[in-house]
Amino acid sequence: MEITSVLQNLKKGIYHPIYLLQGDESYYIDAISDYIEDHVLTDAEKGFNQTIFYGKDSDPINIAESARRFPMMADKQVIVVKEAQSLNKIENLAPYAEKPLDSTILVLAYKYKTLDGRGKLIKAIKKNGLVFTSKKLYENQVPGWIDTYLKERQYTITPQAAQLLTAYLGTELSKIANELNKLVIAVKDTNRITPEHIERNIGVSKDFNLLELQNALGAKDVLKANKIIKYFGANPTLNPIQKTVAGLYFYFSKLFTYHFLKDKSERSVAAELRVHPFFAKDYITAAKRYSPTKLYEIMGILREYDMKSKGFNSSNMVDMADLQKEMIYKILH
Repeated sequence: MEITSVLQNLKKGIYHPIYLLQGDESYYIDAISDYIEDHVLTDAEKGFNQTIFYGKDSDPINIAESARRFPMMADKQVIVVKEAQSLNKIENLAPYAEKPLDSTILVLAYKYKTLDGRGKLIKAIKKNGLVFTSKKLYENQVPGWIDTYLKERQYTITPQAAQLLTAYLGTELSKIANELNKLVIAVKDTNRITPEHIERNIGVSKDFNLLELQNALGAKDVLKANKIIKYFGANPTLNPIQKTVAGLYFYFSKLFTYHFLKDKSERSVAAELRVHPFFAKDYITAAKRYSPTKLYEIMGILREYDMKSKGFNSSNMVDMADLQKEMIYKILH
């Protein structure tokens, strides 16, 4: 079941007696768990009917015993097990999950991993409750997620700004949401967020960032690429070489893929390369500047400098700024 459907059902008062919230993306697990914790019971009911356990400090038997109690002066009781992935012998909850109490809502927040699908516990929860598996978004999905998140708050964002945030923040949704919330508070003159807003409020340069480096390399603009990589070298904390290598590998892999597409129309390229349609033309133009042979060579260069940045085949005294300059030179020549 999708996150939207789960939250919609909760808002309608449609509850399951037991929820297993599992997977790599903690943001969605927290969204469901927090909603149940905040909204199912009134403040007056929570005192007697809401219990929070922490996996590391809890025992499945005690949790099951609590879940079998009836609520006091309320229709439901809520039990939330946070960090359930640290709960020792969690499978011992299986007997309760096979016969859960309708008046109890038991939430297992099982982060960063998933239960063995062959176990009795997960089979019982699938039968009598709800299993929600929260998956990490791919990098190409994050700009769309940012756009949707802001629209729900009556804000919009330019494609360039969404890409800039993705390149800077990565795919951790909790971190992204936190920065977006700051932006919404800080941006008062308009409801449309631009790269300028991000530069002023988050500290990411709109001119010297990974996205602009990709554009410069795609255009084979040697001067601009060298200016950006020089800025990276002067600001290594914000722009570590490992992050640069990963971003460029992702970018040049897409250019390589372009050459083998049957349909090279902008619409098809956007869909096949999983990029925003706004940027499809840029990818097409950039790909035409690099042959498949050169792109294959570039990916080898990136692998080489990833290894060097980690101390393989290079001196421990090597300067990371010099490594980045060297790498960009080889890509462009």
